[in-house]
Amino acid sequence: MRKEMTGAPDGPRGTAAASDVRESKKRLRAEMRARREKLSESYLRDAGARMRQRLLRLPAWEAAESLFAYVSTEREPDTRLALRQALAEGKQVFVPKCMGQGRMLAVQIRSLEELVPGKLGIPEPEHRTEIRGPEGMDLILVPCLCASTDGKRLGHGGGYYDRYLRKFHPGTLCLCFEKLLLPEIPLTELDIPMARVLTEKTK
Repeated sequence: MRKEMTGAPDGPRGTAAASDVRESKKRLRAEMRARREKLSESYLRDAGARMRQRLLRLPAWEAAESLFAYVSTEREPDTRLALRQALAEGKQVFVPKCMGQGRMLAVQIRSLEELVPGKLGIPEPEHRTEIRGPEGMDLILVPCLCASTDGKRLGHGGGYYDRYLRKFHPGTLCLCFEKLLLPEIPLTELDIPMARVLTEKTK
């Protein structure tokens, strides 16, 4: 579910330009996957812990009554402790459930024990209970392969989060390791920018 949607504006020139961007993103994904694999386990662990501490101190976190967050997998900034903290604070917590073909639902959970391996091997709710669109979320934690400081993100290429969001959401927050932060990331017109990018060093 760690995937990014691509698309092209109308017209031959727009199609060619969008095709160039897609190729640039494809090359960048390969490069960033290789870079991420080289990050040490100690860095991933320590940076993830510092990122979580910063997240839980954000006014946006404290004010949020509803949270939609990805369930982290190997070598991603860990969200599981943050999800447990959100549940302990009484927030309404939603996580992705893959529906296939780049589509996902935000399904409410009341415990991480409700999660089982999904279609892509990512933990997700076994059953569809209450679902909610982005307009009903106060805070949305979005994964990435890499991101830029101005809110651009690069996912894995399937478009799940871009299709779910559909347009800019003021509560989106992308979690990114500082060592995977880039000055610029190519985007198509269908890629949704983030309101904020949080690393282990950002305040």
